[in-house]
Amino acid sequence: MSKPKRKLRRRILLVLTTFVAVLIVAVAVLLFTSSAMTVLVGVNIDEKVEHVNHNVTANETIGTDDYSTVYLTREITPEAIMEMYETLGVEATGNVAVKLSTGEAGNDYHLDANLIKDLVDEVEGTIVECNTAYPGQRTSTDIHMQVAEDHGFTAIADVDIMDTNGSISIPIEGGQYLQEDVVGANIANYDFMVVLTHFKGHPQGGFGGAMKNTSIGCASPEGKALIHTAGSSATSMFNTLFHKQDEFLDSMAEAAKAIDDYYDNGERIIYISVMNNLSVDCDCIASPAEPSMADYGILASLDPVALDQACVDIVYEAHDGHDLVERMESRNGLEILEHANEIGLGNQDYKLVSLDD
Repeated sequence: MSKPKRKLRRRILLVLTTFVAVLIVAVAVLLFTSSAMTVLVGVNIDEKVEHVNHNVTANETIGTDDYSTVYLTREITPEAIMEMYETLGVEATGNVAVKLSTGEAGNDYHLDANLIKDLVDEVEGTIVECNTAYPGQRTSTDIHMQVAEDHGFTAIADVDIMDTNGSISIPIEGGQYLQEDVVGANIANYDFMVVLTHFKGHPQGGFGGAMKNTSIGCASPEGKALIHTAGSSATSMFNTLFHKQDEFLDSMAEAAKAIDDYYDNGERIIYISVMNNLSVDCDCIASPAEPSMADYGILASLDPVALDQACVDIVYEAHDGHDLVERMESRNGLEILEHANEIGLGNQDYKLVSLDD
């Protein structure tokens, strides 16, 4: 074979090899993100916000089989947090856990300790969290407690990193991907849970709401890995190459149901969410994107699905919610709401009751 022909042959082989390599990478990425990249084209947002602006008096029923009630105030103050708690009409008794995100070191968008102090005092609560499964400043209890102190939480209450003494397994009824939720062992010490959530975007889930707070937030590192991998690994949350995005989101919904069921099928747990510092990134990011949507208010419900749905609908209705909408849709974030509704955790239909009128 002549020299020019050999060169041509090598070039053809190089082109073919490069094409095959690119194709393999593309297929792998597609397998991982096929669900995540499903943009909700053509969704009628008016249908999603059926009950938004449907204000009823605060003394009406908390909900029916057809819908749940979500309360709203546009004020973001300690007094407004207290009003939300009192309006829900369920007294936090016994040993009370106050579940929140302590926020990664360097992140200033987490809940302000001064904002929640009065409520934590009122219920005589202990702030609870679990260690993370990803590298950072909250991977072990010692350094996690330092972050909690730096962010002002140890100054207002005792803080319990619930997986300090290991994990326990609680059952998941009706789970498609998970049969158990592996959570911090110290959850067994609490009779009641107040879920205080900073609603915001999330780089993997699309948004971080009440269900993310209880599912990922109450899980030990092993439990977090199981949720992220849809039950296939308890050792690495990054073992997700061949797991579709929807499986992760559905697993979060299932783990959130386990927590709600653990507290007497929702009888001993309440949910309050604060819509401020509305970045597309979550409190677990050390250097999050700056908030792109204006602070909105505080919402509360006995139903975490209705609560998250209401927060999502408010983002869609906001004139400056574009970045958050793009983040949610690019991750197919609304899937968690649909699956949670299907497995009976809560109701996507709700009435929004303004306390400001």
